[in-house]
Amino acid sequence: MAIYLDHNATTALDDAVLQAMLPYMQQFAGNPSSVHRFGRMQRDAIEQARQQVATLAGAQAEQVVFTSGGTESNNLLLRGVAQKLYQVDNNRPDLRSNSQQGGQPDDRGRHRFAISAVEHMSIIEPANMLPKSGLPVQIDFLPVDADGRVDEQAMKDIVTGDTTLVSVMTANNETGVIQDIPALIEHAKQASAGKHCFFHSDASQAAGKIELDFRASGLHAMTLSAHKFYGPLGAGALIVDKSLPISALLYGGSQEHGLRAGTENIPAIVGFGMAAQLAVEQLATRSAHVRELRDSLEAGLKQIEAVHIFAEHAERLPNTVQFGVNGFDGETLLMQLDRRAIAVSSGSACTSGKGEPSHVHRAMGIQDELASSAIRVSLGKTNTLSDVEGFLSALAEIIESNRQSAVMMAANI
Repeated sequence: MAIYLDHNATTALDDAVLQAMLPYMQQFAGNPSSVHRFGRMQRDAIEQARQQVATLAGAQAEQVVFTSGGTESNNLLLRGVAQKLYQVDNNRPDLRSNSQQGGQPDDRGRHRFAISAVEHMSIIEPANMLPKSGLPVQIDFLPVDADGRVDEQAMKDIVTGDTTLVSVMTANNETGVIQDIPALIEHAKQASAGKHCFFHSDASQAAGKIELDFRASGLHAMTLSAHKFYGPLGAGALIVDKSLPISALLYGGSQEHGLRAGTENIPAIVGFGMAAQLAVEQLATRSAHVRELRDSLEAGLKQIEAVHIFAEHAERLPNTVQFGVNGFDGETLLMQLDRRAIAVSSGSACTSGKGEPSHVHRAMGIQDELASSAIRVSLGKTNTLSDVEGFLSALAEIIESNRQSAVMMAANI
């Protein structure tokens, strides 16, 4: 029987989510921007989902902007803020006069964005593209300690009065490490010398696993993705506080408060809303279940001599364990486990197949050889203790078999 242990990559659609989506895929027609009753029915469904997602995030419904997923939300956040700042700069008399005298109206690097060195690539790659796109942004990376937590002293040194935006993920998709977002926001406020510094957090991996509270945290933006907690693929949201300067990336319609033009994907949004509702209702039960399995998994891993658990002493998501196996290649381990019908990963599904250590591990100071052996196990609500035992047994067999092969090859030399 197959064992699926890659829930941080994606989760199976919950049956209740599917049932909520089906009428909007098969029965109900109507454009939600239309004023007739069929359009109003679709609009009502979107607004109900908006409230459900807001409840999950601890936000207000009007702060929810639906997108196609976490990657679009992160791109909208970074590029949308950078573009808005550029527009504001172009309206400043001092910069306009500088342009008229032959200078650059954007004063490249006028705005500094600080992002953690362990962000998902949907933050890192668009951030790195901003200066290349001619936008007035300098990117600063916030280092982390050996357990993957943002270095607070380094943050105080890097974030200054010129820092306009800070982005630190709530929980890491590879290691599961949870950041202390309220504390980091307070550090950013102090380090920015009283100037307004906006703070964003990608909570794609955290949603449905730990409690979120957008309002209480002091965040100005938060990213969510439905398929990480038993919702549909292709549905996400950017939670946006009204004080955040941001412009749209897509034009041609006024949907989603003018920040995301285009007819909404109603079935996916309805599914997103139902998944969010279930995540709120079942959070305690789900978290306790996967934490119990994770504890059993880690206890078993510690019995295998070659295994090193990453960020073992940091607060982590209750469902996530990432470890390295000395002397082994991670991709080889993945393939050997796959032959036994066990699905795990080395880290982020969006960077798999690159054949090099993760930027997360390098930021944590993990040696490349050990990082290259990384395996991530991410548990879900349908996993059982039998799944954990089956994985541990298979891993031990693979390690022992490879050792015996290495001994025989050495003896024949």
